[in-house]
Amino acid sequence: MTAATGISTDRGRGIARYLVMAALALVIVVAIVMLVAPAGHAAPIDPITPTDPATPAAPSGGGLNVQINGPDGAPSSAIVTLIGITLLSVAPALLLMMTSFTKIFVVLAMTRNALALPSIPPNQVLAGLALFLSLFIMAPILTDINDHALQPYLNGTMSFDDAVTLGSGPLRTFMLAHTREEDLALMTRAADQANPVSRDAVSLITLIPAFMISELRAAFIIGFVIFIPFLVIDLVVSAALMSMGMMMLPPVMISLPFKILLFVLVDGWGLILTTLITSYRGG
Repeated sequence: MTAATGISTDRGRGIARYLVMAALALVIVVAIVMLVAPAGHAAPIDPITPTDPATPAAPSGGGLNVQINGPDGAPSSAIVTLIGITLLSVAPALLLMMTSFTKIFVVLAMTRNALALPSIPPNQVLAGLALFLSLFIMAPILTDINDHALQPYLNGTMSFDDAVTLGSGPLRTFMLAHTREEDLALMTRAADQANPVSRDAVSLITLIPAFMISELRAAFIIGFVIFIPFLVIDLVVSAALMSMGMMMLPPVMISLPFKILLFVLVDGWGLILTTLITSYRGG
């Protein structure tokens, strides 16, 4: 039994050894075939002649082109927002220089000083009253600008340059109607410019400061007229105190109630505001 078992074990080992050698031979043959087959079956490839480099094309328009209008011809929302922010930033300057705000505010401040009340009403109240009066006076002009310039531009039926030209027309007419020729000549000489052919040919750079000078002159004239009755009251009170020997008593303490009484009896605020509004309707 032991001899037979040994013989069968040696026979099994010999068979396994032959199988391993046969597998190694098969692997080697397959590897040689895979290495040799591509070289034997590869077709020759002709080289490609390189092409010459193309000449760069010249730019068609040149420069930077920025489109401010949308697909339908109307201005884009970004441009409208930018214009709105710009107008808000320059709105105080436009309000002071190109409307009736300056004249109204100066007249109201001089009226307060004539009453010997330096802080009543406060500046915020006077500025608010002057602002709303300016909007009331400028309402027809602002409506004209909105109807004939702003809305056509927002609808895409008018270019930006045409909208600015048409929008500045009503403001030019308003300022020319309330600007003296002497002030226009003064600013023209100060700018070293030739005399314009007509009033309509005056540039805005010359017209705006001339308009402000005319407005200040008119405001000081109205303020002078307002000061006269209150000055008379101060003189009468001072003379009465001097005649009674009350030289140590400030005349302002006695004259102030009479000033306020006179101003209320003649409806001073209504009279002044009516005068200011009427002064612009004539133009």
